[in-house]
Amino acid sequence: MPFADLEDVQLHYRIDGDPDGPPVVFANALGTDLQLWDAMLPHLPAGLKLIRYDLRGHGLSSAPAAPYSMGALIRDAERLLELLDIRDCIFVGLSIGGMIAQGLAVKRLDQIRGLVLSNTAAKIGTAAKWQQRIETVNTAGLESIADEVMQRWFSRGFRTLPEMALWRSKLVQQSPVGYTGCCAAIAGTDFYTPTSGLRLPTLGIAGSEDGDTPPDLVRETIDLIPGSSFALMRKAGHLPCVEQPRDYATLLDTFLQKIGHYG
Repeated sequence: MPFADLEDVQLHYRIDGDPDGPPVVFANALGTDLQLWDAMLPHLPAGLKLIRYDLRGHGLSSAPAAPYSMGALIRDAERLLELLDIRDCIFVGLSIGGMIAQGLAVKRLDQIRGLVLSNTAAKIGTAAKWQQRIETVNTAGLESIADEVMQRWFSRGFRTLPEMALWRSKLVQQSPVGYTGCCAAIAGTDFYTPTSGLRLPTLGIAGSEDGDTPPDLVRETIDLIPGSSFALMRKAGHLPCVEQPRDYATLLDTFLQKIGHYG
């Protein structure tokens, strides 16, 4: 169970696949951990180096005092990749992970040669909305928002399955400090201008039933990057890699082949 000691934070990470293969890095969504990708990774082709980590304040990573800035989250990813000597990776970020991906690509093009921006945007929600959520969690805990979050995360069909209870439990078990810290980072982020300056291969993925980052919001961000492509996963919510792991992996694989990342 490896940890990266980055002084102010300790990040839990995991490497699967071929240790000498072309790297693909995954950053999780708010309220989840690196297990977000568990069901999808087995459907990817052999020969890739698959790197996952828990965002600060999530999973087994440490939870420094809140609030966090998006700059801090980007530095976490930057320093982890430096520690692991990763360059020219494809960075797959979902939700807040996709915001980190955008910021890291602007800052360190040597580390990233392509982006997958999944269920994310250059700006998500309003500062007032995020502040209200922070206050609710600080007052009543994560349990108080869990049912509402599940409604936004998952499609109507998935919400009837027993598996949804696992994701609700995972959300409730996250560190409230880590959760609200990352809420503050999202609240303070507007990447429309820097993201519009990116010039690298980019795939955008949206879920047709996503209640957090609807398809039009995702597409608006993807359209900022010339030459980017966009895929809509029907009957999927905010975490399509959980609901439709095989189809999600197919989209990733097609993108990786298209830009010559392996093979």
